[in-house]
Amino acid sequence: MASPARPEAPIDLDNADTFASGIPQAAFASMRATAGLLWSPVAEGQGFWSVTRHAEVVEVSRDTTTYSSAVGHIQIYDIDEDAIAARASMIDLDPPIHTRLRRLVSSAFTPRHVQGYEGAVRLRVSDCLDSLVAAGGGDWVKAVAAPVPIGVICDIMGVPEEDHNYMIELSDHLVAGTANEPLEPDAYGNTTPLRMLPFNSPAAHGIFEYARWLGQKRREQPTKDLVSELVNSEVDGERLSDAEYTNFFRLMIFAGNETSRSSMAHLAMHMVQFPEAFDGAETEADQAAALAEEVIRYSSPILYFRRTVTAPTVLSGTALKPGDKVVMWYAAANFDDAVFDDSLAFLADRPQAPPNVAFGGGGAHFCLGASLARMELMILVQEMLARGIELEVVSPPVFVPSNFVNGIEELEVVVQ
Repeated sequence: MASPARPEAPIDLDNADTFASGIPQAAFASMRATAGLLWSPVAEGQGFWSVTRHAEVVEVSRDTTTYSSAVGHIQIYDIDEDAIAARASMIDLDPPIHTRLRRLVSSAFTPRHVQGYEGAVRLRVSDCLDSLVAAGGGDWVKAVAAPVPIGVICDIMGVPEEDHNYMIELSDHLVAGTANEPLEPDAYGNTTPLRMLPFNSPAAHGIFEYARWLGQKRREQPTKDLVSELVNSEVDGERLSDAEYTNFFRLMIFAGNETSRSSMAHLAMHMVQFPEAFDGAETEADQAAALAEEVIRYSSPILYFRRTVTAPTVLSGTALKPGDKVVMWYAAANFDDAVFDDSLAFLADRPQAPPNVAFGGGGAHFCLGASLARMELMILVQEMLARGIELEVVSPPVFVPSNFVNGIEELEVVVQ
């Protein structure tokens, strides 16, 4: 007896070209309006169910028992079983292992601790904006959106200033590992099969090698930075293995850079597209934070994460079986009109409850760096308002070719 036909998504969500101009809002709206979950075939007999409504993204996010990060893989494409452990970082694991690893770094990202970074963040933002204004404009991404967040996370990790641009380069190429034009397999001296590397990218090898070099320096001469803590800490009485440490380092560099960078890139576009939201805005923390939060919702810098079903269950009326893949589309859930009134409008005074899911829908995997990312963006909004900076976008944005990151590679602007 043939299996019943599965209702399919109206667009190819496995293809980075679908996101070449940003979030496909019309398609996601259609999917949210369709009862149940929609199926996306990837290969013969393979594919995934899309979760596009806010309530269901939250449900999946908070149930790590039924919807696993450790079983399978957190991105749309499948990887070989023997590659899962080699590629796994904290976000690829489930509690209790995930919880123990998260404790190693969580203290550095608590809201209270993050406030201690404010002065350094504001200085970086001010320097970048002053240079952009003095030049009369330029590539917003290169001038502001890229150097600020990588500088902050590198400071926290203990990466020397002279290596920050190298971290930007490697992080950029990691994103390329999710897109259509990967690096040559032997880039950065890589000899590891790509299937064993995070993002299928030799840039991961470059990050791992750098992490080993810096980790050895911090073992010999510890300083007050996160790498020193990682290489000298113990989990259940044991030091982190080489794979655990290098994957930790890669995750911190990538996540600490990419999400804030993408939001900051979109901020420039939002100021041009929605000037009424910024006109007359004040620099007070509450108003700047509200504007920053709307930028985060509207940009949805990480488009999705995938989970694997571990037990028979029903989600949105769709029966799921063990081994099924479900993809939480944060970029769809953040425009769910059942939660966000007039969701396509950019509103400076949008209520913050319920919260958007740009940093996840809550639970064990809620973004560790959410407080830091919010503060970085809030300070950027404050400093732009304080200077009265108005921008003109002089050429179409060049989006990162990815269905995972809603990033912008180039955005030429003029300071008016």
